[in-house]
Amino acid sequence: MSKIAFIYPGQGAQKAGMGADFYEKSDSARAIYDGATKLLELDMCKLCFEENDKLDITEYTQAALVTTFLAMTKVVEEAGLTPDITAGLSLGEYAAIAVAGGMSYEAAIKTVRCRGILMQNTVPVGEGAMSAVIGMEADAIEKVIADIDGVTIANYNCPGQIVITGKTEAVQLAGEKLSEAGAKRCIPLNVSGPFHSPMLKEAGENLGKELDKVEFSELKIPYVTNVTADKVEDINETKELLKEQVYSSVRWQQSIENMIADGVDIFVEIGPGKTLAGFMKKINKEAKIYNIGTYEDVEKVVKEIKAC
Repeated sequence: MSKIAFIYPGQGAQKAGMGADFYEKSDSARAIYDGATKLLELDMCKLCFEENDKLDITEYTQAALVTTFLAMTKVVEEAGLTPDITAGLSLGEYAAIAVAGGMSYEAAIKTVRCRGILMQNTVPVGEGAMSAVIGMEADAIEKVIADIDGVTIANYNCPGQIVITGKTEAVQLAGEKLSEAGAKRCIPLNVSGPFHSPMLKEAGENLGKELDKVEFSELKIPYVTNVTADKVEDINETKELLKEQVYSSVRWQQSIENMIADGVDIFVEIGPGKTLAGFMKKINKEAKIYNIGTYEDVEKVVKEIKAC
């Protein structure tokens, strides 16, 4: 019998119009968007559905994406498809925890709004940076940057695509050294801060204070944490892990490998775009992955999976 994982992308997946068809066609999805609007006093429909300047600003992006993930998931579950385990890349982990039963949808949306503000404002603009390193394996990257103070790995996305983070000058120097050492490309990312670096430890500590206010619930199914790439079955571990996640490496490749080793054979990426599907092709070509980014995708994907 197949074992299904729902997986959620991170920041960068957002696009204007995401979730609009779910809002129009599903009362349940509409209730989640309208609830987020009321909860945050932020017009979530305008933010998600219309072209605007705010959607790519971290303090707005995170709440917009998690709201969209959860609205889409509600429709998927109502169509008869439920997961055995969940996981999310960085920001997506909050949707994964909520869908696994560990926190309410409202708590997930409210917490990521706070998280986005903290991540945006902790490090002054220009002091931190991130770059994607293409065509070089993680162990080789780790050796090169070991002697460069102020740079670490932010994301282990998939073989041949690693993201580095840290002080702007250090990331630039690392890019030069990595190119000399054989990386195909080092691409500076258009981000507002050095996410998932020790520079954001203060943001993580402050997020911990917000997490003290969250009412966590016993998990109905496990989820996989970015911090260790292991599955979490005890909700009491979650607060500390979410705090650490802000300034720790995202071990996405390892998370997928561990889920496959645990028997997961079907992955469903829920959200705009196909970022995680792209990573999957490089992590394990044999794994089945489906994408749900539009309302029309739901019926088609559910039908295909049930036919497996």
